[in-house]
Amino acid sequence: MCLDQLVDLSLQFHADLATAQTQSAYLLIDLNSACSHALYHSQQLGDWLRHQAVPVIGYLRDEQTANAMTAYVDLVVNRITDLNRITTNIAKNPISSMILVQVLRDTEHLNVQQALTVESLGYSTLQSGTEFASWLKGFRESQLPTTESVGSPNSSPAVLLSRQQGVLKIRLNRPETRNAFSTEMRDGLFEAFQMLAMDDSINKATVSGLGACFCTGGDLLEFGQFTNPADAHRVRTLSLPSRLLAEHISRVEFQLHGACIGSGIEIPAFANRVIARRKTFFQLPEISMGLIPGAGGCVSIPRRIGRQRTAYMALSGKRINAPTALDWGLIDAIVD
Repeated sequence: MCLDQLVDLSLQFHADLATAQTQSAYLLIDLNSACSHALYHSQQLGDWLRHQAVPVIGYLRDEQTANAMTAYVDLVVNRITDLNRITTNIAKNPISSMILVQVLRDTEHLNVQQALTVESLGYSTLQSGTEFASWLKGFRESQLPTTESVGSPNSSPAVLLSRQQGVLKIRLNRPETRNAFSTEMRDGLFEAFQMLAMDDSINKATVSGLGACFCTGGDLLEFGQFTNPADAHRVRTLSLPSRLLAEHISRVEFQLHGACIGSGIEIPAFANRVIARRKTFFQLPEISMGLIPGAGGCVSIPRRIGRQRTAYMALSGKRINAPTALDWGLIDAIVD
């Protein structure tokens, strides 16, 4: 897309603000464009891109020809298959996609606690939105009654704690639900990090998960409990484990395996050291639910892999394997 086209699009975009129905769900920029106009690489044009309400996607066929505009887009895509996947996801959930990139842009230079507040406000707003309501309706309709016995509820703590001298071991203990991040588990992890914060004699805390995987993200059966976004924000502000963890990251190591989905990577990404087994994979599926990462992932993950790769993970919903995660810096080591 050349400069004159961008100018025309800018005028059209501002005209469309008066008629929301005609507003595009995203803006696509060809970063390999042969445009030679000096203004194409100007700060002014870059700032214009950063101020668009919608996701700005940069298509870069050849990484060797990247130009100054690359820094101003929300994510960079170099394969048509990825581009089609991302634009399809945005078209299905344009509001959550828009809020995602706005949160990532606005929190990039905030301190962690301020950034977590912005993320929570965005997430809470979407919980009362039409996209999440549509996903929730479909999810509940898919939960057909079953005659199978599900067994007795697990009466043991959702988070197990043990200590040996200066090392605190924290283990997620809901293997039957693949350690889905329930309210019970959230509170247990919050208490564990409180202990870490209050006891300076704890030199190191390790966090791992029992069962087939570390954590598959939020417990879907608990979704939709808050219809009031103000209440949702209040609870998240007061009890989010990431807020405590972010203040003591130097003493925490996460040991990951299997599926690390949503909060299963959002929370670990805060720690100074994250190790994973070779077959571990990582995924941010929240956009497909009409939400954004809400356990701290809009803050922790960009500080490890950057704003653009975080947006790529969230808008594509693709699984990222352990070698790629190591290459990007999402994890610090692979162990066998």
